[in-house]
Amino acid sequence: MAAKHSRTRIFSSPAGIVATAAVGVALAVGGTVGAVQLTSGSARSGQATLDLTPTTAASSLIPSSPAVSPAASASPSVSASPSATRSQQAASRGKTRTAPPKPKPKPTAKKTTAAAKVLESGSCGASFYSDGQLTANGESFNPGALTAAHKTLPFNTKVRVTNPANGKSVVVRINDRGPFIDGRCLDLSRAAFASIASVDVGALTVRYEVLG
Repeated sequence: MAAKHSRTRIFSSPAGIVATAAVGVALAVGGTVGAVQLTSGSARSGQATLDLTPTTAASSLIPSSPAVSPAASASPSVSASPSATRSQQAASRGKTRTAPPKPKPKPTAKKTTAAAKVLESGSCGASFYSDGQLTANGESFNPGALTAAHKTLPFNTKVRVTNPANGKSVVVRINDRGPFIDGRCLDLSRAAFASIASVDVGALTVRYEVLG
């Protein structure tokens, strides 16, 4: 329970009055409000009576603590950024990689050589020769090439020559003229003759087919 008390001080000089006023201001700031009475004293001229009657409770003498401001949070909570989702590409890296299927090879069409058309056929005697400088069409004679001489067929005509005795055959190109012996229609190069018979024979009857 708050107790009241009063104090009366007498100041005999103006300076005391000013000091008393300062004390009153200090008390008011400190939390105590008092009633100040300045009365002229009858006993001494120039004396002033100061009556301080505190009107506040003793407990109010304790300066009230300033209102506590709302507690500031230590630091504004930083909201965690949304967890970054791995892109589809990154996610795919964790998967087992499989080799892409190999493209199936496209079946290649077999090139079929059309059978040469037979323009003319027959049988006649054939021989061979291995000497010569130039052929009738201006080529250098080559005994190792598959060529032959004919009396009338156009140059570069292909002729299939077959030995009926063993079934062997060879295709020659006409690049020369001959032979000029009766009963013979073809004069083969040494290499062409050797592919169907022994060169020791010298001459034999063959079957020929002019190819177109």
